[in-house]
Amino acid sequence: MRAFTILSGLVCPLDRANVDTDAIIPKQFLKSIKRSGFGPHLFDEWRYLDHGEPGMDNANRPINPDFVLNQPRYRNASILLARENFGCGSSREHAPWALDDYGFRVIVASSFADIFFGNCYKNGLLPVVLLEEIVDRLFRETEAKVGYQLTVDLTEQTVVTPSGESFVFEITEHRKHCLLNGLDEIDLTLARSAEIRAFEEQHRRNAPWFYQAV
Repeated sequence: MRAFTILSGLVCPLDRANVDTDAIIPKQFLKSIKRSGFGPHLFDEWRYLDHGEPGMDNANRPINPDFVLNQPRYRNASILLARENFGCGSSREHAPWALDDYGFRVIVASSFADIFFGNCYKNGLLPVVLLEEIVDRLFRETEAKVGYQLTVDLTEQTVVTPSGESFVFEITEHRKHCLLNGLDEIDLTLARSAEIRAFEEQHRRNAPWFYQAV
């Protein structure tokens, strides 16, 4: 998992509440269990005017010019600004995979669905919760200025605007440690491999009958 420390990036405003995971990555794209390759189908039903299926050549599909990701001013955005209850619906881990594969590293919203919120941390995305009035203000500023950027500092737990104003966000120490060091649950387990082996060896000595072939 990629480590996250500080990011200064272009903001893309998705001005919709209750965006569910089927909108983030539609169900027909869930056949693959690889973590890559989902970015081209992020928000597929909103980005394109036709029905998408795995294996289609997106370069030849008709795009929806009104959808925010298709607007040139938001191309290469790495921070997604969203509304309340982002990531609701089914618990598919493909949703953060698609957001990450597209290029987003941070999602700022006033609230997130619980399972999606946890899945973001497990996959190297930083979900930032700010007060609704602050999110409203960021939407206004983003839409008013082309090239609007925010700086998100995980060490300081701050979101800084171009004017220098700073907003603090909360995160647990465990999740912060994992993101700063690029550690997912597998990495955390492997870090204690010596202790695991010692336990297994001790258990084999104490309970040899447990390991006898049936």
